[in-house]
Amino acid sequence: MALTYKHINLFLTCQICQVTDKQELLKSVGKRIQDIRVSKGLTQVDLVGKIDGDIDTTNISRIESGRTNPTIYTLHRIAVALDVKLEELVK
Repeated sequence: MALTYKHINLFLTCQICQVTDKQELLKSVGKRIQDIRVSKGLTQVDLVGKIDGDIDTTNISRIESGRTNPTIYTLHRIAVALDVKLEELVK
């Protein structure tokens, strides 16, 4: 899945138009990631194993709980690992 400006614009639109609080947005995206992960029967360890690079279970835990602001590239990598479109993470 190629990361395009459409994906970035979708994320920014979600951030600006639908959510007024940054923390609320981070928690919403994190919860969505967790819900998708669990629905696919994956643990955080399983998810980390599907992601190339320097993401570990601590990072996933912080993202899912809304305690960190992942980059758009990190969200893209998570989406690929979960086999969903990036926009599914920011619905």
